[in-house]
Amino acid sequence: MRISRAAAASAAAFTLLTTATVAGQGAGTASADRGHPRGHGHHGHARHDTVRFQTFNASLNRARAGELVEDLATREDPQAAAVAEIIQRTRPDVLLLNEFDYVPGGAAVDLFREHYLEVAQGGARPIHYRYAYVAPSNTGVPSGHDLDNNGSIGGGGNDAFGFGDFEGQYGMVVLSRHPILTSRVRTFQRFLWKDLPGAMLPDDPATAAPRDWYSPAELEDVRLSSKSHWDVPVRVGRRTVHFLVSHPTPPTFDGTEDRNGARNHDEIRFWADYVDGRRYFYDDKGRRGGLARGERFVVAGDQNSDPADGDSVEGAILQLLDHPRVRDPRPSSRGAVEAAALQGGANTAHESDPRFDTADFSDVPAPGNLRADYVLPSRGLKVRAAGVFWPVRADPLSRLTGEYPFPSSDHRAVWVDLRL
Repeated sequence: MRISRAAAASAAAFTLLTTATVAGQGAGTASADRGHPRGHGHHGHARHDTVRFQTFNASLNRARAGELVEDLATREDPQAAAVAEIIQRTRPDVLLLNEFDYVPGGAAVDLFREHYLEVAQGGARPIHYRYAYVAPSNTGVPSGHDLDNNGSIGGGGNDAFGFGDFEGQYGMVVLSRHPILTSRVRTFQRFLWKDLPGAMLPDDPATAAPRDWYSPAELEDVRLSSKSHWDVPVRVGRRTVHFLVSHPTPPTFDGTEDRNGARNHDEIRFWADYVDGRRYFYDDKGRRGGLARGERFVVAGDQNSDPADGDSVEGAILQLLDHPRVRDPRPSSRGAVEAAALQGGANTAHESDPRFDTADFSDVPAPGNLRADYVLPSRGLKVRAAGVFWPVRADPLSRLTGEYPFPSSDHRAVWVDLRL
């Protein structure tokens, strides 16, 4: 499956809003704005007993450290404006943004809120998020090892713990209108791949030994998460929902050893085991165990895996879609159906129903459009509605999605409305 690793576009960082930092390993930053009443717009929801959870790979990644802050400080970045308008149109209450470069202290997300989300874009109503959470990513963090086995160390992002040309590239952020229980957030940035029971460790096809792509010394350091896995508890009224967010690596950009396909599979499996309450987990503060029985949760993120098409390991995303504790609302759009028919190519041979596609990838030769992005609630939560922001060409809002080169992202915003 093709996921762009190039910059999506093209000052010192400054914090606009009050921030509070969580101490400890994998420490994150939570910040709050002034607080404003919510509004509703096109594609918005109006039920006051409903909470909209959304994931959006916004492609707000840049080619070098500091560039995102520079772009967002201008108030005039066209891609950021298009992304912000999509959010203003869909109006999620709790939102995960993938591919949003990590900046310590939350400076980038503060700029995005102040200069874009809280300013009307294209006639849409501003939207205000009182709470935000960011934390470090494994992307671009040097491993000190030759992880791609090309004979050199540190010659590019392939030798980092997660692919990235600088630390924090392709990071993520959670925005929420409801309080984030920051002291209870769990991050799993440093969880080792080898500590996943039965891990699908990649094999060097040039040797007879099994699962030996990484040396024993490398396995003592290699992390499972290509970015990170976060358990972000959000307080909605008197109830808490665990927002379980991640962004597994694309299952490509490797060789016959399929190390990225194997990693993608196990990054997805992480949440399947976590919601089962398995005991082997340890977070970045040393706390052990998975999610407690009976807790409400929503798994969200660009999982880089389609149920039937693309390059992921067979059954990778089914570990969640078929999980007995997980509900699949199957968000859909008419725009995805139209795009698959018009673009043809690899789409004509797909097994998955195109109405569930969430990403507009290269069609010739492959992989075509895929379902890559998911919002999956626990079965105890009632689904009121679900959708994908992919307007048909005749819809004036299709200017926000478009076709390559995309005005916003090659992914689409995916949302689910839940009654808690």
